[in-house]
Amino acid sequence: MNFEKETEKLLHFIDESPTAFQAVKNLGDMAEKAGFAELKETEEWSLELGKSYYVKRNDSSIAAFSIPDREPEKIKGFHMVAAHSDSPSFKVKEKAEMTAENLYVRLNVEKYGGMILSTWLDRPLSVAGRVSLEKDGEVITKLVNVDRDLLVIPNVAIHMNRDMNKGVEYNPQIDMLPLYGEKENGKGFLATVAEAAGVEEKDILSYDLFLYTRQKGTVIGGEGEYILSPRLDDLQCAYSAMRAVTKETPKDYINLCLVFDNEEVGSGTRQGADSTFLSDVMERIRESFGKSEGWLQAKIAGSFLLSADNAHAVHPGHPEKADPTNRPVLNGGVVLKFHGSQKYTTDAVSAAYVKLLGKQADVPVQTYTNRSDILGGSTLGNISTAHVSVPSADIGLPQLAMHSAVETAGMKDTAYAVALMREFYKK
Repeated sequence: MNFEKETEKLLHFIDESPTAFQAVKNLGDMAEKAGFAELKETEEWSLELGKSYYVKRNDSSIAAFSIPDREPEKIKGFHMVAAHSDSPSFKVKEKAEMTAENLYVRLNVEKYGGMILSTWLDRPLSVAGRVSLEKDGEVITKLVNVDRDLLVIPNVAIHMNRDMNKGVEYNPQIDMLPLYGEKENGKGFLATVAEAAGVEEKDILSYDLFLYTRQKGTVIGGEGEYILSPRLDDLQCAYSAMRAVTKETPKDYINLCLVFDNEEVGSGTRQGADSTFLSDVMERIRESFGKSEGWLQAKIAGSFLLSADNAHAVHPGHPEKADPTNRPVLNGGVVLKFHGSQKYTTDAVSAAYVKLLGKQADVPVQTYTNRSDILGGSTLGNISTAHVSVPSADIGLPQLAMHSAVETAGMKDTAYAVALMREFYKK
């Protein structure tokens, strides 16, 4: 496996994907480059056997699929990998500018997802996302990235809070508002966004804008063992899934890569895992081939889903936080995730299948469970399978500092994920 090449491609992808909107555009570009044709949800689909397609929803979720070149009756089902495009951040509110001391201009923002607040302080930030515009009496959208160091969330000096190093509780409405500039100098925030988008400020009707850290992903460690990057959760898995599905030609199964938005806030949106997006795509594939609902139900029964969302590695400073016997490490390979209360979908059968895939792909497979006295997070596997009931396993890649502004992972693990997913898609 070419670990260095896969890492380089991943870090470039993340650098070019400051929000879910840019991530999905770049995933779509990956599919397009591999010969996948774009579909529109607003149009009828006419699909062909042996062809590959992709469709977006809300410009922040994407489904890419390849159909085997064989009669629909001989297709066994769907092989699916699901990940998510969003990461914890701060969303810019409407009427964003706030003035302090009749001089400083700050932006009014709110939390998106569960981030480690302190990691966003004292570092260069900017904004990206999309703007909504009026054009010829219609609403259109345009992606935007203010691609320069623009903002900072300044800490309070230790001289003004001598207990700073004993722990601080940050108030998101007071402590986490980014400093934009000065009231009388230069242009306003919306004018800056309009300039970056190449549009007139007066034409912007609304926006979905998020803060992002300007720090680029990099390789670190004594021998380059690790990667340090924003948004590894979950762009590392999203990249791996799209990379894998575009590299394999399906044989018996329809290969499907799904990247949902809004996982970090519960998935309860029309572009999230708790929507009809997956079932709609399946239904339209069935309809395009003129098959019965019974045909689709039979194919669903023969399908399998890999829910891919990053996992916690054992922390070198706090090994006691990990389970006594299931202790993933960086560069240790794909992590298979279990949860007794079913926050993860893995069971004995699906776990065995993933371990077999690892053996066949020469990819190490680790196991993760929470400590029994520490609550863990949830992901999109059990949400997706509540809509489309298929056997499923939850996997991820090991990382440190999940939901920090900048996270750490193993340099080898992206290539491991791509290899395991390719083995899955080639079956």
